[in-house]
Amino acid sequence: MALSFLKDIRTVALAAIAVLALSSLAQAKVFSPDSFMLDNGMQVVVVSNHRAPVITHMVWYRAGAMDEAPGSSGAAHLLEHLMFKGTAANPDGVFSQIVARNGGQENAFTSQDFTGYFQSVAADRLALMMELEADRMTNLMMSQEDIDTEREVVREERRSRIENVPSSRLNEQATAAFFMNHPYGNPVIGWDHEIQALTHDAMMDFYRTWYAPNNAILVVVGDVTVDQVRPLAEKYYGPIPARELPARIDWREPPATAAQRVTLADPQVRQPIWSRRYLAPGYVYGNTEHAYALEVLVDIIGGGTTSRLYRKIVVEQKIAAGAGAWYDPSSRGPSSFGFYGTPQPGGELEPVEAAIDAEIEELLRDGVTEDEVRRSIARLQADSVYARDSLQGPAHVLGSRLVIGLSVEDVESWPERIGAVTVEAVNEAARAVLSGDASMTTLLLPKKSTEKGDG
Repeated sequence: MALSFLKDIRTVALAAIAVLALSSLAQAKVFSPDSFMLDNGMQVVVVSNHRAPVITHMVWYRAGAMDEAPGSSGAAHLLEHLMFKGTAANPDGVFSQIVARNGGQENAFTSQDFTGYFQSVAADRLALMMELEADRMTNLMMSQEDIDTEREVVREERRSRIENVPSSRLNEQATAAFFMNHPYGNPVIGWDHEIQALTHDAMMDFYRTWYAPNNAILVVVGDVTVDQVRPLAEKYYGPIPARELPARIDWREPPATAAQRVTLADPQVRQPIWSRRYLAPGYVYGNTEHAYALEVLVDIIGGGTTSRLYRKIVVEQKIAAGAGAWYDPSSRGPSSFGFYGTPQPGGELEPVEAAIDAEIEELLRDGVTEDEVRRSIARLQADSVYARDSLQGPAHVLGSRLVIGLSVEDVESWPERIGAVTVEAVNEAARAVLSGDASMTTLLLPKKSTEKGDG
């Protein structure tokens, strides 16, 4: 009895500590950034981190694959490549040479929603990075030879990353079927026949339409202050004139009314994979009131080795070698809430699918518990604390949220909003997204090399 009593006291103490920690985290800010707007409409965000004398300088454009004209998929990504071809002041390759010569690193990325460019350098090189990036925001030159060369680089990238990778091929086909109306159905890298058809005029039109200061966000993270960044931003980005931006299409998905299955069998596949996705809202699309609750739900049901799925069908039932779930609300358009599972070596997908189906049914029938929600909130809020430690991490989080239409305050209040999620909200979100038969199931299967064609 004494041991039991001591155990109860310890449990109460731990619970009290957890409550205090949650209360503190719920009111904590994430990055504590400073933000201001240039006269030409360019937003500038600064996160001071004085641990080392380095900075990350990142420019985000509110222009991604979903902004491409019909029939020109791949334009946003090809333009990302062409942005390194040069200007009159910094011809082909000079931009990258200058960054390297100053001990920096650079890269770029394209998504459905945005395109971004960044450099990580010593803090005293910030002015130089701004000068370089501002130059190519408005003075990019591209010849037909440049386009032809980079087009082949992109096509080879497509072959190596998608066409020669069965899981990527399956995902591309499934995504095209999943989105019935939204341009998210087109791959970011583009369809090969449309990449081949991209013209000089099409590329310059995309560049001149979307690459403008009033369509861009600058995020600087590192050993600087807002008082140091402001005059530099005004000097290098401020003189660039704003442009009139076209009205964006308000793409909407029609209600899905039927379940779909897409299967791919390939000799390269060694481990079969099952997955299922449901259309879901995000921070700015659809029933946005469910977004934070869905973040808690995905952590409970499939967020790692302590989640329901992993614990039950991998550890306890030993049906699967791996299982989990995914959800990301940070997109301009519709998101997806998904599940995946792989069988034990030599096993089949059918028991994995049945086990995950059973977990979804139990979730919808019985809901989540108060303890599950409390623990999930604690994990998620703790993760937000760790996100402050790097330079590129805060720049990516802030940029990717601001570029879809969220505010700095939305980002900063994320721990508080997650902390306010209730059991009822999670269960309501689960029913809203996972009820019904409108889903996309994919099966990636091995296939004997002697057989012909895909299943």
